[in-house]
Amino acid sequence: MTVIYRIISAGDWQAAQAAGAFSGTAHDLRDGFIHFSTARQAAETAARHYAGRADLLLLYVRDSDLASPLKWEKSRNDELFPHLYGSLPVAAVHRVEKLPLDSGTGRHVFPGDMP
Repeated sequence: MTVIYRIISAGDWQAAQAAGAFSGTAHDLRDGFIHFSTARQAAETAARHYAGRADLLLLYVRDSDLASPLKWEKSRNDELFPHLYGSLPVAAVHRVEKLPLDSGTGRHVFPGDMP
């Protein structure tokens, strides 16, 4: 079992909860899959794609809880990233944390217990 992470706006998460699944943002839909990050990749993902956004949450997902298999594909820095070709069932999310901004640096503060 591997834990992967999705950064998502609070509004998108509320909509996903109401629908029972997250189908992706416009960016995900354009690419044809839902973007995820590993624990090591998440901070750079936040800095590159969500800089300055204070309305964010971090979803923790176990790959073993997904109905559709992940594909690990090369992306930024030639690293393998987890991509989900299908929707993310709300039930597959086992933890949700706020992703606040540090008032001094303006960068997102990730939970201290991320591996």
